Amino acid sequence: METLISPKKASEILGVTVKSLANSRYTKTGIDVQYIKIGRVIRYKKTDIEAYIEANTFNHARKAQVKEALWNINKTILHYKARIKQQ
Repeated sequence: METLISPKKASEILGVTVKSLANSRYTKTGIDVQYIKIGRVIRYKKTDIEAYIEANTFNHARKAQVKEALWNINKTILHYKARIKQQ
């Protein structure tokens, strides 16, 4: 069975307040981590917290990779537009 953690523990791991997590759940904005609600009790899967951290970890190298991927997509689109125009 997967490890479930309290909002307090999740907030400590994420470096935010328990209130911020509560606000994010209520407004559906901000910290977008899946949670489990059992009655009035809120719990987070530890793996979901870890996945959120991984998905929101950035560095300059990753930014460059994303930029290169977008450039390649744009080149492909332009290539296909040119082929369509020739037909």
